[in-house]
Amino acid sequence: MAINGALKLLFSCLLFNTFTLTIILAIFLATYGVYGLNKLTDLKEDIINAPERARLIKKIAPVFKLSVLFAFILSLLLGFLVNLLTLPILLLPLFSGTLYSVKFSKNLPRLKDMLGVKNMTIALTWAVTMALLPVFCLVEKDIVLIITIFYFFFLKSLINTILFDVRDIEGDRTSGVRTIPVVWGRQKTKNLLLILNSTLIPWLAFSYHSGFFHHYLVVLIFAIGYGYWYILQFCKLEKIGESLDVLVDGEWIPVVILATAFTLF
Repeated sequence: MAINGALKLLFSCLLFNTFTLTIILAIFLATYGVYGLNKLTDLKEDIINAPERARLIKKIAPVFKLSVLFAFILSLLLGFLVNLLTLPILLLPLFSGTLYSVKFSKNLPRLKDMLGVKNMTIALTWAVTMALLPVFCLVEKDIVLIITIFYFFFLKSLINTILFDVRDIEGDRTSGVRTIPVVWGRQKTKNLLLILNSTLIPWLAFSYHSGFFHHYLVVLIFAIGYGYWYILQFCKLEKIGESLDVLVDGEWIPVVILATAFTLF
């Protein structure tokens, strides 16, 4: 996930026509910290959904907790070197991850256990991070461009987090977690994801008409098409397994490779 976060930010930087290695390293560490915290709070569900990973985390829990803390601290130090204003954005994943993962009261459910809240929280956090961090490296700020990039990462992140809930449907149902796939079922969830992915077609037309991303048109078409493929592929499988992590989180590897190739040539 940490590599996934770094690749997302790299692609966002390319869309903004800028680049800074320091902030990419910062988001790599922040992502590692947030998802590390999430794995620590989700051990109950992961015993069913990903038993090998859950056993490993329980075995190395003390060292893992220290690595999560170290990652957060180093992330903030790197962000400070770029711009003091990056710190609230780098802290946003930690804040939102804590807010939806931790149960603060026995009488109140975790936000994660409320239908759709986890998905919206993750998507908004990714979108804000991807759309705002590169802006600190720009001399001129285009609000329309920022909103356009925000929408792209929001939609992709929302689709991906719901798709992971499809994979975890049995464990979530057993644990009493009300996710969209648990409540709506696999077929209705697939239809929702296809509709969401389809909104990126008029988004792309608007972007092109506005003069944005002409250099990366083929890359964005690939990203939209790839989204259709993995929605159809994984929503029809009863047992998804770890291939979802590779093919969905790994989406950003070919996207960044293509974008880099178009940048250089």
